[in-house]
Amino acid sequence: MYKEISKLILYNDLGDNCILCNLADIIEDYNSKSCTNEKIVTRIYREMKRILDLATKYGFDKNIWHNYLVFLLITNENSFSITCEKVGASDGTVNHFAKKDFKIFKNLFDYDFSHIEQDLDIDCFTTISNYKAIVKKEGMYNKNVSEKVQYISSCIENAKDEEEVFCIITGFYKDFGVGMFGLNKAFRVGHTNGKLEFYPISNMDEVLLDDLVGYKFQKEELVENTEAFVAGRTANNVLLYGDSGTGKSASIKAILNQYYDRGLRMIEIYKHQFQDLSAIISHIKNRNYKYIIYMDDLSFEEFEIEYKFLKAVIEGGVEVKPDNVLIYATSNRRHLIRETWNDRNDIEERGDVHTNDTMEEKLSLANRFGLTIGYNNPSRDEYDEIVKELAKKHENITLSQKELCEEANRWEMQHGGASGRTAQQFINWLAGKI
Repeated sequence: MYKEISKLILYNDLGDNCILCNLADIIEDYNSKSCTNEKIVTRIYREMKRILDLATKYGFDKNIWHNYLVFLLITNENSFSITCEKVGASDGTVNHFAKKDFKIFKNLFDYDFSHIEQDLDIDCFTTISNYKAIVKKEGMYNKNVSEKVQYISSCIENAKDEEEVFCIITGFYKDFGVGMFGLNKAFRVGHTNGKLEFYPISNMDEVLLDDLVGYKFQKEELVENTEAFVAGRTANNVLLYGDSGTGKSASIKAILNQYYDRGLRMIEIYKHQFQDLSAIISHIKNRNYKYIIYMDDLSFEEFEIEYKFLKAVIEGGVEVKPDNVLIYATSNRRHLIRETWNDRNDIEERGDVHTNDTMEEKLSLANRFGLTIGYNNPSRDEYDEIVKELAKKHENITLSQKELCEEANRWEMQHGGASGRTAQQFINWLAGKI
């Protein structure tokens, strides 16, 4: 195994403390008798636990050794894989090296661990080759990754040679991409040792636009803008504003679910991270995806200045925002920045000669969103309609429509007023009670 891995060219950077590299070192030490069998077994079990942890995290099943190898192939960002993500497989000398690497991975697929297991009296490699995962709720693992990894695993298992593996992997790169962005829908950002990092959100809400009752016009505007964006046409940054609990955030999540298969991805950031916006955009601008940078519940107090970073990125900075990036934000405030009567006070009270300019600066942020969509609390009839539609999803709710609306109206009077969120909370309470 060590000799095989040492010959990798394009895929030689498998990351620090890579399981595959560690196993290769272990088997090399086993063959050279440089370690006792007891130490070899301990080291093997340590890496085996890491494979099992990975399998649990991503929902691997059946042959999780194969799943792990596929995971390495489809997450390894190198010059070849990133190029294939953009243009697919193309003629070039680099294909020669890629096929050599794929031949090595095919050999690793078929690697015979039986002699090691027999000599060391272990069965872990055989066991993970016939693995049966515990059934888990989708929220406990990343279903997107699981499905793709298992599908590619089965394809490579049936592949005759590296030529077929080449077609399988490059086709995957072109269709879905490579690395985290190829496998996941949504991300958060953070810093590790001062370096910007992207962290996948594995338990993404699977809400669909059809699940959101009402707000037909608002949804149509959002879909139209996103459709243009995904299709490569000009589109606008979007601000969804209005009352709390009306479905603003849910609409954006639904949009992501609807267009994920067409290359849409979402990066969620908070206002304390706005200073990282330029770095985030720089990292994603050359990837073959469309990115929504999502800002939930966006608003600023008068003393907060983070909005200046956002203004510069949206429009007005030296660097032009790339075509594959849009900003979608939700807010309870139409103008985002808290405006006080002090902003309108006279010169003597404020000491500001150009009070008009002060107000204009605050209003200019919201104006830089090309599309603003309002979400207002539903009327009584609309609220009742939302409740009735949500109730249809629960067979144990058998109240008549009149009784249902009466109960819903009593509920909303005690729980923050009529809204989509209140309606959902009422249905959750009612379904759990009955």
